[in-house]
Amino acid sequence: MKLTMKYVILYVNDFEKSMDFYKGILQLPVKMQQGTYVEFVTGATTLSINTRKSVKEEIGLDVPEASVSTQTFEVGFVVEDVPATIEILREQGVTIIKEPVTKPWGQTVAYIADPDGHYIEICSSVE
Repeated sequence: MKLTMKYVILYVNDFEKSMDFYKGILQLPVKMQQGTYVEFVTGATTLSINTRKSVKEEIGLDVPEASVSTQTFEVGFVVEDVPATIEILREQGVTIIKEPVTKPWGQTVAYIADPDGHYIEICSSVE
């Protein structure tokens, strides 16, 4: 069996806040939108959002409300200059979870949060 990752969907509470964050602040181009389901252009793997309400009503998945206090995964974006990107995001009011640090393997990483608290890694490429 060969699996290929096509997309990741984040379930969000406030559609407008999430659109402002991903389209406005992170400047991700919209690939496709159908109601509250949106796909963003992010390279080989598509990042999508959809409201929890829509997933429950239209798909029938039992999605819990966003009262989770811990995260179990992260979404990562590679940038050329991690510290400069973090400063731009800070100026726009984005929550910075971890300031940029250089890991022993040479990669610089920092963490931010989206409006629903999803962890987003902002990192340099691994050389």
